[in-house]
Amino acid sequence: MHDWMPGMGWWFGPVFMIVFWVLLILAVVLVVKWVVSQGSKGSGPPETESALEILKKRYARGEINKQEFEEKRRDLL
Repeated sequence: MHDWMPGMGWWFGPVFMIVFWVLLILAVVLVVKWVVSQGSKGSGPPETESALEILKKRYARGEINKQEFEEKRRDLL
């Protein structure tokens, strides 16, 4: 039996394989994170409505009358 790489010993192969798999898994994780971030750039968080906008919509739908609208609007402003 001849040692084909003097000085490297038997541990070089397993260590190389561990490093290879760690780098491969890291690359896959980074690619997945990049793809997910690319897909979510166009769809940002939904715009939150201000309380006054919600109040105006409730008045427009007829959920509250003009007196209630004016009272609540004064409270907000």
